[in-house]
Amino acid sequence: MASFKHGEVEIAFLDEGAGEPIVLLHGFASTKEVNWVNPGWVATLTGAGRRAIALDNRGHGASSKLYEPSAYHSATMTEDVRALLDHLSIERADVMGYSMGARIAALLAVNHPERVRSVVLGGLGIRLVKGVGLSSTIADALEARSLADVSDPTDRSFRSFAEQTKSDLKALAACMRGSRQTLSREQVAGIRVPVLVAVGTEDKVAGSAQELAALIPGACALDIPNRDHMLTVGDKVFKAGVLDFLNQRN
Repeated sequence: MASFKHGEVEIAFLDEGAGEPIVLLHGFASTKEVNWVNPGWVATLTGAGRRAIALDNRGHGASSKLYEPSAYHSATMTEDVRALLDHLSIERADVMGYSMGARIAALLAVNHPERVRSVVLGGLGIRLVKGVGLSSTIADALEARSLADVSDPTDRSFRSFAEQTKSDLKALAACMRGSRQTLSREQVAGIRVPVLVAVGTEDKVAGSAQELAALIPGACALDIPNRDHMLTVGDKVFKAGVLDFLNQRN
């Protein structure tokens, strides 16, 4: 597995295929494999003639585990992505994020617009600017003695998911507490690259795709029918919509 150092943090990544690069940013408690390889995204993108690059966000997967919430500020995690582009000598790339990864992708477009060709915001709608979607109680659930001690259904689902992915629960709790920044309406209105906002119609976490798209000049919204926050990721409508968006961007 490839990796590089950004300061003292080791960032693991994969880099497959050839053609125009697209960087993939996974969601909270996930990994590059769970979010992008297993649901077929890497195969879909490389099969469409693109270079797919996916990293494990700090605190996740094979990347360094940190235990202070301040280490997970969204702006800091955004710089990990910028550093990966530098490491691979990529001047500009399409960027697709899911949930927490979408927040990072949006902030990359705000802070480093010269590095971003287009943005796909998956699993995150208006809660990019109005609230953060996931409850802070998830951090407490991750630190509970066991899954049996967690009663809230959403908290239980994330604790269970984190256990299934064999994640570092303490690192994830710090990430949950440290990465809950929103963007302002002015920031998202300043994004000048093509943007696709894709959210499942049953997603109770992301907020409205249409409401966010309306704030970003020229952005498009894509509804993923009958999918919630967890099931949207590998949906064929999502994949077809992203490929169409990327082809139109050309």
